Amino acid sequence: MPGIANGTRAIALVGPAGAGKTSLAEAMLFAAGATDRLGSTANGSSIGDNSPESRQRGGSTELNLYNFKYLDDEFALIDVPGSIGFSADGARAVAAADLAIVVVDPDPSRAPLAAPALRMLDELGIPHLIYVNRIDQAHGRIRDLLTALQPMSVSPLLARQIPIWDGEKVSGFVDLALEYAFKYRAGQESERIEIPSDLQDREIEARTHMLEQLADHDDELLEQLLMDETPTREKVLQDLARETGDNIGVSVLFGSATGSWGVRRLLKALRHEAPGPQVAAARLSVSDPSMYAFKILHGSIGRLALARVLGGKISEGSDLKTQDGDHARAGSLFKVQGEKTQKIGEARAGDVVAVAKVDSVKGGQWLGTGKLPPPVEIEFPARNCALAIEPADRKDDVKLSGALQRLTEEDAGLIVEHDDANHEIRLRGINDEHLNTVISRLKRRYGVEVKSHAPAIGYRESVRKPVRQHGRHKKQSGGHGQFGDVIIEIRPVGRGDGFQFEEKIHGGSVPKQWIPAVEEGVREAMAKGPLGFQVVDVAVTLVDGSYHSVDSSELAFRLAGRLAMQEALTAAQPHLLEPMHRVTVVCPSSATSRITSAVAGRRGQMLGMAPRDGWTGWDRVEALLPEAELGGLEAELRSQSQGLATYEAQFDHLAELNGPLADKVIQQRVPEPA
Repeated sequence: MPGIANGTRAIALVGPAGAGKTSLAEAMLFAAGATDRLGSTANGSSIGDNSPESRQRGGSTELNLYNFKYLDDEFALIDVPGSIGFSADGARAVAAADLAIVVVDPDPSRAPLAAPALRMLDELGIPHLIYVNRIDQAHGRIRDLLTALQPMSVSPLLARQIPIWDGEKVSGFVDLALEYAFKYRAGQESERIEIPSDLQDREIEARTHMLEQLADHDDELLEQLLMDETPTREKVLQDLARETGDNIGVSVLFGSATGSWGVRRLLKALRHEAPGPQVAAARLSVSDPSMYAFKILHGSIGRLALARVLGGKISEGSDLKTQDGDHARAGSLFKVQGEKTQKIGEARAGDVVAVAKVDSVKGGQWLGTGKLPPPVEIEFPARNCALAIEPADRKDDVKLSGALQRLTEEDAGLIVEHDDANHEIRLRGINDEHLNTVISRLKRRYGVEVKSHAPAIGYRESVRKPVRQHGRHKKQSGGHGQFGDVIIEIRPVGRGDGFQFEEKIHGGSVPKQWIPAVEEGVREAMAKGPLGFQVVDVAVTLVDGSYHSVDSSELAFRLAGRLAMQEALTAAQPHLLEPMHRVTVVCPSSATSRITSAVAGRRGQMLGMAPRDGWTGWDRVEALLPEAELGGLEAELRSQSQGLATYEAQFDHLAELNGPLADKVIQQRVPEPA
């Protein structure tokens, strides 16, 4: 039951970048007495966001963990980055939380920025409430903000407070559940005051609306309202807690983190309304003591798994099994407070801890003492941005490999790819900001400086007409010579049909044991065609040839096949192919026309547009776009949509590229001879 917690409750702070989540975390720690000063992200005195990358950026680049007690109730706070580029870092942790606080700005025009967080919580089934931060900077009605936010939430929003205005500034609030008024005092608990006379009618109206919303799920309350009976304060608070815990209502509170306004009211709401860890355990099908490793961290004390403990306690030295069937022994256990750790002997149900020496466990996996819960399904942002990298010093090859292995373990949004065709190591991430931060970490943490550039585009080439070609390799250098002689026919095949090879040798003109060598030579020639790119969609038939009983060999026929293919490709009217990707963009409907214009400006071919399933006021746009036009697309789409548009791209097909664009690509690949 909400309000009765047996163990630590995990609270996730989520919401758009810049809303003040880390500032709110600092204010909560200060109000709870976990720190003796109010830390500030602006002046670098915060407990969280202490990495050089976060300090330089002025915002979170990784999740922050904190622990505190408030009136003897224990809480673990998970501060999740709001920027899309770093959002993958906290996605798994949110899935294991008991409740989430969605931190938003009071400006109604910025309300759409909260849509991704609200939708994620609804899909995961995580109870949540909304905290409107920076209420001291509000210039409009809270009602307008709620009207703008409601279409993004599956459950109704419950306004728990109304603001008290002092001129053009909010100076306090009326709590509709308690029917008390409070005046803000910077850095202190709010002062209880009488409800201002000019707000009494508004308070009655707002409270009645809140009670009517609660009565939608409470027949007893509905009957009281119909009989004009006043429900008790305890009844109202109980209903608010039930609506939050059952995830059928979203309470809305407000305040200012930097002034510590409304923070204690928020803490009291968490204390009475946040579900206990047993509810999360039931949601995640936890039956035995288990740990959900939501992130791997490499630091000064080695490799640590950050994990939520559910279903019972786990001690240092406990024998555990993993999802992969391995066995592990829990090493040292630590509580985490920003960048600091404190060693503990055991982790109780609900605790969020760091565990050492469980090296076989990956991020997103369970480990425990008995039956393990099923995997938690998490949807990560698309990794659309890529950089080709190489160490600035070739001696750092091995060091780079080890550093990348650690970074990909830590960062769920990062993928390392090896493109053998172009001899490139590629970092694939969520956006430019994400990858630039990864490169900064490579240098700072692992001492590896890299050079980076845009990845090579996957251009290919093919042929337009059939050709018959003779190829002979003959060499005499004393003793045995080399002799291989073949005639091949090549022809274009359908796009996407790939490479086909067959032989129609009669009379043993090319002995069967050397036919595979001819095919190998043909394939070697196709690795780089006359335009400088890999050749695709060509059929080759070996039709004739000759051999020498002494000088013929596998090598000779391989070289003959390669020579014949090289000359045939040049004569078969080679042409350039460019990769086309099927791109799916999701965006607010208000930005759709700008998005379609941006896609068209990149040689995009529109395929269709429709409302996004389950998202009021959002669209889904599909188009075909050349791979060469994907660079910078993510940044352009976001600039046209308040930072909300996202896309996914998948290779679809190769299309012929002609004219000046093709000429430019070929010239860059095959420089003219001096």
